[in-house]
Amino acid sequence: MIDVIGKILLGVGAGFGVIGSIGVLRMPDVYNRIHSQTLCVVGGAILILFGVLLLEGFSSYGLKALIIAIFLFVTNPVGSHAIARAAHKSGVKLWPESIGDKLKEERR
Repeated sequence: MIDVIGKILLGVGAGFGVIGSIGVLRMPDVYNRIHSQTLCVVGGAILILFGVLLLEGFSSYGLKALIIAIFLFVTNPVGSHAIARAAHKSGVKLWPESIGDKLKEERR
């Protein structure tokens, strides 16, 4: 049963990776692309790593997958936020059809 759940997690993680990759290609501006990239890593890679953990058990491979998943879960949102903030500070324009710029509104 655990093998089936592990394989399902691998498949769902791969699906998130494909959807996130398509999003990176199709999104109109850097801020939307960062969102797609975060979905790809947090949704895709972490599910794949949990699938590896279930398939391998608590062996050296499984524990390494768990440590990498925790590291990705903590660092990816922080890195994505830093990149988006740096892009905003450097003057990268939003997509013209964006609804609002909350960061610009907060500076006023």
